[in-house]
Amino acid sequence: MKKAMQGVDVLLVVLATVCLLLGVALAAVMPILLVPVALLLLLLALGIWFNLRQVRRVIASVLRGGNNEHTAQYSLMSLPVPVMILSGKSMIWYNDTFRQQVLHGEDQCLLSVGRLFPGLELQKCAGPTGQDVEREGVRYTVYGSPGEADGKLFVAYLIENTELKRQAAEYTASRPAYMIIELDTYDEILRELRESERARIVGEVNRLLESYIGRTTGFLARVSTSRYIAVVEERHIKDMVAARFDLLDKARQIGGEHAAVTLSIGVGRGGKTLVECQKMAAQALDMALGRGGDQAAVRTADGFAFYGGVSQSVEKRSKVKSRIVAAALTDLIHQSDSVLIMGHRASDLDAVGAAIGVLRICRICKKPAAIVIKKKESLAENLVDEMIDAGYGDDFMLPEEVLDSITPKTLLVIVDTHLPYLLESREVYQACKNVVLIDHHRKCVGYIENAVISYHEPYASSTCELVSELLQYVDGDDRDRLTPLEAQALLAGITLDTRTFALHTGVRTFEAAAYLRRMGAQTQKVKKLFSSSFAAYEWKSRLVTEAKLYHGCAVVVTSGLPSEMAVVVPQAANDLLTIDGVQASVVAVEMNGQVNISARSLGEVNVQVILEKLGGGGHLTMAGAQLKNTTVAQARQMILAAIEEYRKNENRERSRSQR
Repeated sequence: MKKAMQGVDVLLVVLATVCLLLGVALAAVMPILLVPVALLLLLLALGIWFNLRQVRRVIASVLRGGNNEHTAQYSLMSLPVPVMILSGKSMIWYNDTFRQQVLHGEDQCLLSVGRLFPGLELQKCAGPTGQDVEREGVRYTVYGSPGEADGKLFVAYLIENTELKRQAAEYTASRPAYMIIELDTYDEILRELRESERARIVGEVNRLLESYIGRTTGFLARVSTSRYIAVVEERHIKDMVAARFDLLDKARQIGGEHAAVTLSIGVGRGGKTLVECQKMAAQALDMALGRGGDQAAVRTADGFAFYGGVSQSVEKRSKVKSRIVAAALTDLIHQSDSVLIMGHRASDLDAVGAAIGVLRICRICKKPAAIVIKKKESLAENLVDEMIDAGYGDDFMLPEEVLDSITPKTLLVIVDTHLPYLLESREVYQACKNVVLIDHHRKCVGYIENAVISYHEPYASSTCELVSELLQYVDGDDRDRLTPLEAQALLAGITLDTRTFALHTGVRTFEAAAYLRRMGAQTQKVKKLFSSSFAAYEWKSRLVTEAKLYHGCAVVVTSGLPSEMAVVVPQAANDLLTIDGVQASVVAVEMNGQVNISARSLGEVNVQVILEKLGGGGHLTMAGAQLKNTTVAQARQMILAAIEEYRKNENRERSRSQR
């Protein structure tokens, strides 16, 4: 039928063209006939146009079943919802409701449906949810199915739901989101100020928060000296996310250089109830604080999103938590029949040193303990060899050696990591019911949640610093005190993560080092633990020379490094920072079927944020990641893209703070 209609159109156009040519020829031969010929052609054109419309109306009436003889057409014609039948993309039939509501009383048979509803896809319409379309401000959901077995015809039903969708959008936009706002620096900095100065700063914070929440339809309440809660609508949370929580930038401008103000924000959105949003906000705030504060964490059903986190963690000077954790840890050890201590894969001096410190706590508590480690894959092989030579050989065991000895009362102490996939042995972790976590890295998504005790302090320089503090609060006689060799192991871990006390150090870092020095740690012997072979130095130099500068970051991505030389990867990253103009370094080496990445910075670049985009984590100045099933070329592109995105976000944050 469509081809027949097109044939009639073509025939009429051809006849009109022939008449026009003949009229022009006649007028050219006899100019006196020009006016009559022109009038005749005009009448002919009007007649063709009128008849064409009439023909289309008649054909449309026939196609739409105007005679009501076809039962199916009659039943569709009487439906109170718009219905159309398509052949390909052309409408060949529609009912009266469609004609009145959609076409406003006009006949548009054989019109392409794309002109009425741009973007309409028949495959989506045939799905259980249909497809949402809009025409002239009216919104429809289109459902449909093939009208014949061969699928040449398609029957589409239009359900007008403009008001329903408006109400649904309003419902979604007005859903409550819960915010918990923590003043990070109150206990550590503001409390030491004079009362008048502290009141002034707190007053400015109050005004800032009242102004920020006052722009919304929500409310703000102060629930303690350093904590606030707010409930705002989803529409306003979207605006806050779009502005990347510029409240954080404004807060840093309060107080000046010597009384810095930073906020941590936890947001719970998308929960079924307000109580669920409150729980999600508490989890988000815990994540924000676990990542060092001065940032916003948004928790939804899909996971976490983070904003901010551009400043260093504020050191906590109070040791109350250390005493509480030490007491709780010793109680757990006494209640256990054995203790296993485990760090992360490719364990470094901080992981091994902290494990040795926990081993000493277990000996003070008179409980059998062992360190789970894969010695051949460790980056602290020098320290492990020295401990074995000193008679600690039985204290270091492979994961497969301890699996059969695990009982329901075995306690697992995890040090220097909080991510299950980075553990030395996932099987050992899953076999132990009781878990204690001691770590200093900024918290990442997917952290270990079933820990009985979680001593997670991102302000600390290293896990060895945390364990050194715990040791000072564990009661024991002189025979159980820390040995000089164990003290050196702990001091080596602190030295590694602070880069010889140059970065990420605080008052408590030096207090821990002083304690270890009193226990007999010798700095010259600690220095020897960092020595490497001539071959390792040669490989490290090769990595340094291959570096290329990209947005202020020295980047090395290569392969061919022997697995026994894995220790030179972080060493090369450290050495690159000594080059003028290098703000951060990223060294990636393909080994054993995966790409190991080590990143370092001097504080100007947050390498944790960069490597989080690659599935890693760490600290602002030190981070790492591992890429599986990734080629060297792919790893290079991923690293450069992560640096590029970080710089773009950094520039946006800088321009926003300057406005």
